[in-house]
Amino acid sequence: MEQKKTKQCWFRKALGMNPDTSVKTEIIAGITTFFAMCYIIITNPNQITGFYKFLGGEMASLWSAIYIGTILAAVIGTLLYAFLAKKPFAQASGMGLNSFFFTSFIIPALIYSEEAGDFVGFKDTLATNYGAGLVIILISGLIFLLLSVTGLRSYIAKSLPDCLKKAIPAGIGLFIALLGFKGAFIVTANKYTFVQLGDLTQWTIYNSFGELAGGAAPFLAAFLGLIAIVIFNKINVKWLKNMSIVLGILVSTILFYLFTWTAPKFEFNQVGESFKAFGEYGFSVFKPESWAAAFDGVTIGSIFSVIVLIITFCLVDMFDTIGTLYGASAQAGMLDENGDPTDIEKSMMCDSVATCAGAMLGTSTVTTFVESASGVAEGGRTGLTALVTAALFLVCIVLSPLASIIPGVATAPALIYVGVLMLKNFKAIDMEDLSSALPAFLTLILMPLTYSISNGIAVGAIAYVLIQLFTGKYSKKDIVVTIIAILFILRFAFVNTL
Repeated sequence: MEQKKTKQCWFRKALGMNPDTSVKTEIIAGITTFFAMCYIIITNPNQITGFYKFLGGEMASLWSAIYIGTILAAVIGTLLYAFLAKKPFAQASGMGLNSFFFTSFIIPALIYSEEAGDFVGFKDTLATNYGAGLVIILISGLIFLLLSVTGLRSYIAKSLPDCLKKAIPAGIGLFIALLGFKGAFIVTANKYTFVQLGDLTQWTIYNSFGELAGGAAPFLAAFLGLIAIVIFNKINVKWLKNMSIVLGILVSTILFYLFTWTAPKFEFNQVGESFKAFGEYGFSVFKPESWAAAFDGVTIGSIFSVIVLIITFCLVDMFDTIGTLYGASAQAGMLDENGDPTDIEKSMMCDSVATCAGAMLGTSTVTTFVESASGVAEGGRTGLTALVTAALFLVCIVLSPLASIIPGVATAPALIYVGVLMLKNFKAIDMEDLSSALPAFLTLILMPLTYSISNGIAVGAIAYVLIQLFTGKYSKKDIVVTIIAILFILRFAFVNTL
């Protein structure tokens, strides 16, 4: 009995748990985080291949390899948080960066038809371009690791102005909410007004690929799920309150299948094909031809282009991670007396190692996910939350249909709800002092409007430096944020990340 107790204590200590930590709450939080971000399993290979899996052949095989690599990278990155940082955060291939990977490395290997107005095939350099891109990701990851080991990344994070530190969590809240609104087709694109309310005149709308693309059915499923979360949260029953987000997701899932009159699809025959493709493409970063292509001056471009790409991936990942850490840590009450995340050095280390591992497994930059905040909102506070999330990702390797059971529409209410919770951080900003209010507002609003956490931080930092400089308030403590602003200006000037 004593031996069993000792083992349990070791396990709890390894995950950062204390006697007051509820295992049940941590497990529920881990499940919540998984459901909120499991869309990345399908979305990431779609983004890296530009949704051109239908071209078949090597492109389809590449998609399958990235599918497996995405899961493995998420498992490794999230386990690092579980046992190294002992925090309830999860990692996976970053959205935005995967699209940038596609535009930088995959598009040059595609064949465009003026007549069709679209890409209609791929060149025999597709695999080489893919491998060269992974080399760039690995190098950027090694730079992340060097900065993390030396403590420079955490120093940079802590050197951010107080107004930006407070605005970042609120901005991420808006960004998370936008992800939810977009995923539920509550907000859709409009070529005249940029965005609009989703089309409710049709019950369901499908795109040319046969995928659900809007309509009243997904809109209502997500909206009613959001209302359900708040109702469960306000009911004076502890277990309902603790599971409000998970229950909201389940409500949306049930309503989604009822409203669309569909059922989850199970395709177990693809598992073996995915592993075969992963064996062929997943370790492309270790192939000599990938390194040769990265620096041949043709595949990617001149050495200047290569350097700019490496710096760009570094900057975006660094500040996406910093922003997410501040947001999720604020939500979890894991900020120190200076308003900085506790043990931020370990979190940075988790991120940098995961990026290197992701490149070795065939996927784009791995970063801490903003959706981790959904698990935090459910009560996750230790590495056990991350461990549960990692375990569920791992299950998806052999049970790939599991992730597709919960549609993106059903996770949208969780993201919107968490976004509401995170907005409270903005109230701590002094809106009477415009030298703080304007940079904070720009950080807040540009994260969702530019669909990028790092862009919000970038413009906020630039505005802060200019205001401090021309109002005579510039001081020695602003040197770091000035360097950050200059680097982002160079990135904006020389690299188009669309």
